Amino acid sequence: MTKAAYILPVMVIAGAAVLSSMFIVDEREKALVLQFGQVKAVKEEPGLGFKIPLIQEVVRYEDRILGLQTQPLEVTPLDDRRLVVDSFARWRIVDLVNFREAVGPGGEDAALVRLDRIINSAIREILGGVPSNAVLSEDRTGLMNRIRDRARQEALSLGVEIIDVRLTRTDLPDQNLAATFARMRAEREREAADEIARGGEAAQRVRASADRTVVELTSEARKQAEVVRGEADAQRNGIYAEAFGQDPEFFAFTRSLTAYERALRAGNSSIVMQPDSAFFEYLRSDSVQAPAPGQ
Repeated sequence: MTKAAYILPVMVIAGAAVLSSMFIVDEREKALVLQFGQVKAVKEEPGLGFKIPLIQEVVRYEDRILGLQTQPLEVTPLDDRRLVVDSFARWRIVDLVNFREAVGPGGEDAALVRLDRIINSAIREILGGVPSNAVLSEDRTGLMNRIRDRARQEALSLGVEIIDVRLTRTDLPDQNLAATFARMRAEREREAADEIARGGEAAQRVRASADRTVVELTSEARKQAEVVRGEADAQRNGIYAEAFGQDPEFFAFTRSLTAYERALRAGNSSIVMQPDSAFFEYLRSDSVQAPAPGQ
């Protein structure tokens, strides 16, 4: 064999060894170079890296922000009112060496299990110290920030940073919904009864005030009517007196005619009188004499 026959396999083996010693990390990844399970190098910047072929291996991890949807968790707030809570967290790997030592070969999957426990523990701790109304309110930013900070402290031991934690659902357990709805309905019915009672009381006050106003207006109207009637009677009597003073005989004549009309009207009771009674004075003669005073 010639030397060329030996050189070609050697070059192929050497080329393969060189290629197997190189690896590429893109901008979405971080990488560790391990030798028999021990960390020998950390590659956090994108680009070309090197390792010893057959002895060292490259383990890649996500450099992007990752998400974690926790399982529904039942918590008991300060007022012993049970709630079902689930959350969503965003996290990223910040310390590759600690992360590898903490989760081992399981990588991100093992980290998700650990983080789920950490976040659930923080949720129980924070929500267990506040009343349920604070958890069920629309503004839960303060509570979520406290949960994030509490979980972030524990997650640092994993080489992980928890960026944010959001409560996606806070509901009552299914077995408590019917009782809660019944209690809410009873409270609303009680409030409605109170409003009806207050409305009835207000209506009674308005009605009493209206009745009093009617009585006052009626009394005032009657008073004014009596005053007007009295003034009219006084004016009438004044006219009669003035007329009597001007022609007493004519006044007596008209008064007698009025008396005849009223006494002789159909349907009246029978009257028995002497023909020469003063009542028939103007029916007996053509001459008109004024009746004597007192007749």
